[in-house]
Amino acid sequence: MNWLQALLLGIIQGLTEYLPVSSSGHLAIGQALFGLEDGESNLAFTVLLHVATVLSTLVILWKEIVWIFKDLFAKQSWKNYAGLNDGTKYAINILISMIPVAIVGFFLKDKVETVFGSGLLIVGIMLLLTASLLAFSYFAKPRQKENISPVHAFIIGIAQACAVMPGLSRSGSTIATGLLLGNKKEKLAQFSFLMVIPPILGEALLDIKDIFEVGFSEAMSGISPVAAIVGFMAAFIAGCFACKWMINIVKKGKLIWFAVYCTIVGLLAIVLPNVL
Repeated sequence: MNWLQALLLGIIQGLTEYLPVSSSGHLAIGQALFGLEDGESNLAFTVLLHVATVLSTLVILWKEIVWIFKDLFAKQSWKNYAGLNDGTKYAINILISMIPVAIVGFFLKDKVETVFGSGLLIVGIMLLLTASLLAFSYFAKPRQKENISPVHAFIIGIAQACAVMPGLSRSGSTIATGLLLGNKKEKLAQFSFLMVIPPILGEALLDIKDIFEVGFSEAMSGISPVAAIVGFMAAFIAGCFACKWMINIVKKGKLIWFAVYCTIVGLLAIVLPNVL
């Protein structure tokens, strides 16, 4: 992988991690177009891209993160959920949302990948499913509940866990599910991006374990240090842009255009293997 390919893949990862179009699906398409293999030789590069996108979330939503930690350590009644302050409730909801993805990540991810694989056909089908979810959420009658409840946080977490399928957008699934449940647009995008930080970091830690198993030199054999740095910076900058932009898009309810986009790209992914 040269620095230009790393730059383009970094931009793709940074943008599509937050836009509801599936980062894993677009990376698979990008690697297919570049003739790259998604294997052990590019494992370290994948980890770098994930860390870069998490860092962009921390930069854009730092005020919300500081607010959560301040409330967590503030004086409050821990006897029941109702007695907790808003920041602590928010943190608990994030933890609740992590339960489904933790179960899938530890016990079912390898089985899902074995059964369904990661080829462009399954990516295309999942992109079409993402388009359907976004379309349903766009046409659903809004109820605009003020706060996300623990039950809704768990259901949104299930949507995130389902996004282990390559091509099924994590942000698209969680945001669309939250909108269908009637949650307020302004708060939903932020919750969707904050809830994704622990799973991405957890996935990165598992990948780091794999890096130690195969050896760092093997994990970095497919990319030079310069290309790795270029890819990291590209993913970080693109992620900052996409995170901020996506929050505004959700507020305005313009997700239907991403449904159209996912439909087009999904169809292309299905046709692409027959063309290449």
